[in-house]
Amino acid sequence: MRITFLGGTGTVTGSKYLLETNNTKLLIDCGLFQGYKVLRERNRQTLPIELDQLDAIILTHAHLDHSGYIPALYQQGFRGPVYTHHATKALCSILLEDSGQIQESDARYFAKHKLSKHEKPEPLYDRQTAVSSMSLFHPIEFNELKQVGDIHFNLQPAGHILGAASIIVEAEGKRIGFSGDVGRPNDIYMRPPMPLPSLDLLLLESTYGNRRHELNDVFESVAKVVCQTAKRGGAILVPSFAVGRAQVLQHIFATLIAEKRIPDLPIYLDSPMAINVSDIYCQHSKEHKLSPKDCESMCDAVTYTQSVEDSKALADITFPHIIIAGSGMATGGRILHHFKRLLGDPKTTVLFSGYQAGGTRGAKMLDGLESIKIHGSWVPVRACVSMFSGLSGHADYMDLGHWLEQSSLKDGTAIKLVHGNQDALEGLCDHLKQTTHFDVSIAVDQETINI
Repeated sequence: MRITFLGGTGTVTGSKYLLETNNTKLLIDCGLFQGYKVLRERNRQTLPIELDQLDAIILTHAHLDHSGYIPALYQQGFRGPVYTHHATKALCSILLEDSGQIQESDARYFAKHKLSKHEKPEPLYDRQTAVSSMSLFHPIEFNELKQVGDIHFNLQPAGHILGAASIIVEAEGKRIGFSGDVGRPNDIYMRPPMPLPSLDLLLLESTYGNRRHELNDVFESVAKVVCQTAKRGGAILVPSFAVGRAQVLQHIFATLIAEKRIPDLPIYLDSPMAINVSDIYCQHSKEHKLSPKDCESMCDAVTYTQSVEDSKALADITFPHIIIAGSGMATGGRILHHFKRLLGDPKTTVLFSGYQAGGTRGAKMLDGLESIKIHGSWVPVRACVSMFSGLSGHADYMDLGHWLEQSSLKDGTAIKLVHGNQDALEGLCDHLKQTTHFDVSIAVDQETINI
């Protein structure tokens, strides 16, 4: 077998791994490059693959850095099957359509304001293409053995988010594992990742390869902030990612109210995408820790605001309340409208719940900027800005080490590190070399290796 690294190397985005035998070609993950312009420009480059010779795509999970390039391949003519878990297909039906819609909107904005070098900027793909690409999806169960050509494969639970899987492939007498994004052993919402079988090679993610998660009581941290804000009569604004994070936040707030650890404040989920994702999480309750009753209680505790009119009506609330809205780094979405109304009020608390990339509004607010620009106007930041950690869906380097220890990997097993920035890759590489007997190295972009 041969593997060519076409993305997800030296970066946490654009994951794509071409797996070949003499008879079969598979693409493991098909992600968008995101973030810096030099990475985003790679989305416009043609992959070194003859699409009519690509037999299938196998997808670890729904996040766009793993799935978001599928509509682009569809647009280029790919019509092969995309194998993934049922829950991943359901989430992709939301995320890919939204991705196409955003790209359409961005292209119109660039054209209107003449911000592109092209006379007529075109989206990488549009909403309808993303919707059409869903016809390629063939959902399968965890641990269901499938075959494409001479390659056998199965998915096993990886934690992280709903439907997330590690992929185990076998061909030509060899077995290779693709970790996908690996979840935490003690996640609030998701079950721990399933240990790996014996492998000849593992491609291992390294997002948190040089970091440890803080060992704090998330529920207690949130309760303290909510109680302090409610006491001074303010609102709590929570920027949130739609997949995974918004659902955990609903569960935390609902639990704290049920246990009477915070006042019984109204909670609003003001994100149509997050609302739809929450429904999917409840439909697949067997795949996570929450029981159907827990899901029902969580949803009952939260008011969903689907329409723009419902969202605007939140401006009339004058008593303490909680609003969860996208986007997670305050780069867009409905949270910005609530910011414009409430950031200037010292009684307000903005509660960030995840990593804030450099240059985003979230990062600037956490750095203490006195004003931020929203929709062309400067808005003063007089609100209390807080950050609580502990909700990341990624295993840290110690978690990854323990996962490998629990697995059936033999000493000397080859591990190629992928999906991490350079510091994280080198940090995890050093850690595993010092604490294990595996043959660990860092994957090189565009490199082809033979197994």
